[in-house]
Formats: sequence, C-alpha cells, structure tokens
Amino acid sequence: MQIDRATFIEVLKDAYSAYYDLTEDVDTELPLVFRADYKNLDEHFWFVKSAKVWVNEKNEHAYLFSAPSFDEETVRACVDFALSDGLPRVKPHKDHQCTNIKVVFVADRADDGVRKAVKKLSFTKNYRFGLWGFTNLLAGMVDLESKKTVTNAAGHELAPFFKKLFAVRE
Repeated sequence: MQIDRATFIEVLKDAYSAYYDLTEDVDTELPLVFRADYKNLDEHFWFVKSAKVWVNEKNEHAYLFSAPSFDEETVRACVDFALSDGLPRVKPHKDHQCTNIKVVFVADRADDGVRKAVKKLSFTKNYRFGLWGFTNLLAGMVDLESKKTVTNAAGHELAPFFKKLFAVRE
C-alpha cells in the first residue's frame, strides 16, 4: 500500500518541528515545502561559566522538496538553491564544528536515473583549513511507491530515519 505524499510530509513536518525551527514561506519556484533550521551549542566549563573548557557549535539547515516525480535537472536546481540559500547562513568561528545542509526529496515515484543522481551528489567546504569547521551536503530521496530511500554518501543517516517514518505510518 502506497503512502500518501501529503500525509508523509505532515509526518516529516512533525518529526522536524520537535528540534528544528520551520520556515514554510520561502520564495522560490521550486517544489520546496519547508526549510528547517537546527542550532546546537555545547559548552563545558570549570566551576563557573566564565571558565570555559570547550565550546562546540553544530548547525543544520534542512530543505524538503516534494513533487509527484523529479528529473535530474530539477534535483540539481533544488540542490543549487539549497546551497545558495544555506551557505550564507554559515557563520564559521573557532568554536564552530559543522553546519550541514540537508536536502530531502519526497516523490510518489522515482526512476533509476534520478536515484543515481541523488547518490552522486556531494559538496564539502572547509573553513580555515577545517580549523573553523566544515559544511557537508546530506541528500536523500524517498520513493513512496516502492518505499525505498536513496542517500548520498554523507547522508547515510537519513535512511534509518525514513524507515522509522515508514514504520510509523503502517
């Protein structure tokens, strides 16, 4: 039984809204449903807060695109939009570890060419030779008809997340 795309988007929206700040009214012609921003700052101090031992900042900007199907050109345009919108949001500094840009495609059906294109997506940027952190592109595609997920190498953590969401809907 195929999962309805609108229902799956609502499940994703609920999952992301727990830890992310959602922005739904992004101005673009692409099939962008929402952008989700996550910020995490870990600090360890010794007795008083002014005596910091270490600080670690991790951020993520997730872009969710939804359409009945995608072609390779649309996938590339969506990734280019996410990178052009997400990279200016990165503010590297000495305590910055990483800011990942996550692109998620939800489609009713996906052909093999598009799946291969998503698998091949990659982007990495280091700031000050990696001393001020880095940015990676995490990409994943959900095929609702076959209930298959495809991710690029950096986005391997997305596949178990989507499988849990499939289990929730069944």
